[in-house]
Amino acid sequence: MSYRSLLRLAGAGFFPLGFLGRLPYAASALSTLVLLQAATHSYAFAGVASAAQSIATAMSGPLLGALADRYGHRSVGAAAAVANFAAWGALLAASHGTREGMLVAAALVGLTQPQVAPLVRVYWSRLMRSRNEHHLLSTALSYEASADEISFVAGPALVGLLASVSPLAPSVVIMFLIAACTLPFALRHVDGITRQPPSVERGRPHLPRRPLAVMVVAMAAMGGIFGAVQTAVTVYADAIGKPGASGLLYAVFGIGSALSGFACAWLPQRFSPRLRYVSFAATLFVGMLVLFLGARTGSFPVAMALASFTVAPYMISLYALTERLAPAGRAAVAMTVLCAGGPLGTAGAQAVSGGLAETHGVPGALLVALTVAAGALLLALVTFLADRERGVWLVDRAPDPQALSAS
Repeated sequence: MSYRSLLRLAGAGFFPLGFLGRLPYAASALSTLVLLQAATHSYAFAGVASAAQSIATAMSGPLLGALADRYGHRSVGAAAAVANFAAWGALLAASHGTREGMLVAAALVGLTQPQVAPLVRVYWSRLMRSRNEHHLLSTALSYEASADEISFVAGPALVGLLASVSPLAPSVVIMFLIAACTLPFALRHVDGITRQPPSVERGRPHLPRRPLAVMVVAMAAMGGIFGAVQTAVTVYADAIGKPGASGLLYAVFGIGSALSGFACAWLPQRFSPRLRYVSFAATLFVGMLVLFLGARTGSFPVAMALASFTVAPYMISLYALTERLAPAGRAAVAMTVLCAGGPLGTAGAQAVSGGLAETHGVPGALLVALTVAAGALLLALVTFLADRERGVWLVDRAPDPQALSAS
């Protein structure tokens, strides 16, 4: 499918504003780390505060999604942007005070983090259904995965560039992006949802909890791979005496993933979401195996480039399945619950891979990525077999509220 169709449906202004509007999310944790390390001269405390912020983001995401489903994406998205702007201001002020205040302010930044990426995926789903062009959804999800990957390359790179000017600069620029991009994007390019009458609200279909839990665990596995790879890249760059190379290597990883995400738009329709999930879980495992073997044989940069192409297709399959699992009135909370698995998996893998890297170097960190990928493949196979073509856990068609509420 042509990406020109998305341009026709959403309008030209949607894409630059939507991309810039998600940059604060991608740059948030590193900006906090830079700011608080400069304020306290302690990497340990800054790391704890950054982790607290990431956990708060994962916890608040489903709540914001539920509020968006209930009160409308535009109003909740705009309120979150305003609150997040204020929280960043509080963090800048707290950086001149006590550590307790810094920790609380960092957590507030995470709690108010606008959920641009998951909510915009719901926007695409609704737009396609309203225009009767649901066949274009895979193209939109491919674009979104690629935009996410590019943002997670551009965000940290922007922080690194600004930090060379001042440790305050990344936080100030994030506040500017929230005011100039995130807030206008929520107000102009996210369809509002009229609140349903109380009688209708009580009749809303329930989320399919067990199938959604499978998707969250699968996304946590993806987050675990990101965390382990980030650790491995940092250790490798230090080992070769070029700490600055870590950013370049991770950029290669992100760019390769973005390219494969763009390419997913041209996959044939007969290659169903359920088959894509299992197939891409298998290719992800192969990619992590290549990466692990490359670290052991001295060809780590080449292995990074090859493995990167296996990342985005797996994530796109999770978004597509979740979109089909969720009833229309609960799509936002489903997407934010799914996305919450990512940072939780990242935090856990970073803790484990960091310890293994201390004693076994880069291969030790990548062993975590390989193990997690094996678990993700096993989960995909078990779910595929358990579903037995029923289309309840792995849905190939548009959601059926009655079937989903009974699952």
